[in-house]
Amino acid sequence: MRKKMDQKQQMAELFDRYKNNLDNPAFDEIELLVLIVAIIRPKRVQLFYQVDIRFFLDFLQELPDTRRQFVQYLKRVLWRRDFDQLVSDTGIISYADFIYELKKRITERYLPYQPAKPTLQYLLNQVFYTVKDGDWVSTIPAEQLHELFRLCEFNSIYDDETDFEMIEILYGIELLVQRITGRAMETDVNKMVPEFQNFDSPFIAIMREFTELNDRILQSETKYITSEDLSYKQLLVLHKQCETYIETAFSNSHRFGISIKVNQSLLRIRQQLERIKEMLSFLVIDTESQKADKSIELAKTLIGYNSRKSNIRKLIGQRTQLLAYEITHHTAQTGEHYITSTHREYWKMFRSACGGGVIVGAMCIVKLLLGKVETSEFGHAFLYSLNYAIGFTMIYLFGATLATKQPAMTASSLVNAIEQGASDQGADRHRYWIFAQFFARLFRSQFIAFVGNVVMAFPISLLLIWGIEQLSGVNIASAKWLHLVDDLNPTKTPVILHASIAGVFLFLSGIIAGSISNRDKHNSVYYRIQEHPLLKKIFGKTKTDKIASFYEKKWAGIVSNLWFGVFMGSTASIGMFLGLNLDIRHITFASGNLALGLFGHHMELSTDIWIWGILGIGIIGLFNFLVSFGLSLVLAFRSRNLSSKELAKMAKAVWIYFKMNPKSFFFPPKK
Repeated sequence: MRKKMDQKQQMAELFDRYKNNLDNPAFDEIELLVLIVAIIRPKRVQLFYQVDIRFFLDFLQELPDTRRQFVQYLKRVLWRRDFDQLVSDTGIISYADFIYELKKRITERYLPYQPAKPTLQYLLNQVFYTVKDGDWVSTIPAEQLHELFRLCEFNSIYDDETDFEMIEILYGIELLVQRITGRAMETDVNKMVPEFQNFDSPFIAIMREFTELNDRILQSETKYITSEDLSYKQLLVLHKQCETYIETAFSNSHRFGISIKVNQSLLRIRQQLERIKEMLSFLVIDTESQKADKSIELAKTLIGYNSRKSNIRKLIGQRTQLLAYEITHHTAQTGEHYITSTHREYWKMFRSACGGGVIVGAMCIVKLLLGKVETSEFGHAFLYSLNYAIGFTMIYLFGATLATKQPAMTASSLVNAIEQGASDQGADRHRYWIFAQFFARLFRSQFIAFVGNVVMAFPISLLLIWGIEQLSGVNIASAKWLHLVDDLNPTKTPVILHASIAGVFLFLSGIIAGSISNRDKHNSVYYRIQEHPLLKKIFGKTKTDKIASFYEKKWAGIVSNLWFGVFMGSTASIGMFLGLNLDIRHITFASGNLALGLFGHHMELSTDIWIWGILGIGIIGLFNFLVSFGLSLVLAFRSRNLSSKELAKMAKAVWIYFKMNPKSFFFPPKK
């Protein structure tokens, strides 16, 4: 109550300050409106919190002369302000790329675009200038807004003497309809919806129907229609068909892929369709009382459009969800190959991981030799990256397994398990139980892959360095043995940080694989190679098909592994350039480096070094897994628009399942 009295007192003082100007026809400054809204505006906008403007209504009722002056002032300020751009443009993303739109919104958040002064948008920019203004205005009780509408003697937008003309709404809708029709007819958008190719486009039909309705409204005395109007009903049917068209295009993205440009176009058309539907409702009046209702609703809607026009979070959310889905769709398909179910698959994974350990053991030797090359830091970064890139690509092409590549590929498969459980049974408990069982499969697959990598990387590194000594008479690890073992000791180096950095790179390599696969699918690269006339002439149809098939199945993985090698090989050099202690630690390489350290010190290591070395390998593997899997799981959740609360329920189900059957997290069932 005290707060309302304070606000009422502030309002009285404010009007007292401006009382000599309110009757002046030349006075139409909007500063008074800005200050009035500043008094009403709540300090914090909370969910389910209503903003009470009773104090302002009481103030106007108690002072009829002041109210009369204020009404005349409002009429001067609001007279004939254009607002068609608020309908057609404000808050809708541009056709430009995402980065341009993001920079534009960030700039407008801190340096707002200011339209011409005679426009309504200029007025709203000055009066309702915070991003939360649209939210709190929408919470004002309807009866108070109706009373304000009456006290301020506003005319409805359907009256002849209104300050705003219906032609502005009609023109805004007309612009929106023409824009969606032109964009939906573009080839890149059309190819996403082959289902509609044998039918008339709903976008062309809606443009024709609205043009006819628009002409009829402009020529009639009443600038509105009823809900029984046949043209209006037909527009709603066509609008639904247009929405179906866009949703079909989005759902077809897993079949045809989707580019950034097409994604942006589809999002814009979806926003414009939403805007058209909202604005069409303002053309319909069935009863006289609706005129005031819809006039008030239009004011709230336009304020909301303008205050949310620079909403960055919503832009990023809409923009990234579909691309995240496409990327994780690829990794989900790939990830299925990394998850074992049967006893046979389990030991097949072990053998595959042993193959990866053999290659990593050789890579450890090559890196040690490359470290002796006299070159610049950039030269070492290049050589190390080349070693990693070639090695990882060989592991991939030979069908071997690098253990930590699994988590980045399997997180979306786990989310698919939840979705499948939901669609199959519909019971929350059942779908979380499916997830727990699926996670146990992943964990034991990761466990045996770790074992296979580590078990083979250690002896292979030891065997190769021994062979080099036998051939050359030189122990190439003698000078670096202490550095090699200290890198595994959490008390001497930031092992957790370095292992986490490697986990981030593992996650990024999965992103790259999904992105490449999605891009190639959208651009029909596989089909273009398959039907390339010159390739068919040189290699023949059969070999060309094999080339195309190899590209489709392997190219995304090859590019992913090449980039993973570059990330791993250049991190230390970049850290040195920046003066930061950056490096990478990978569990399989850690095992090989321990073997090199052992041989470098003539097969003698103290008990402390052994303990810290083995513990360090375990810590490195744990954080490789946690970081890469955690980031991939977040991306998978984002792509399916799942709440973070789901994660707690999933973790609880996994813990219960572990207590009931811990063995299944490490070994496959007998049957």
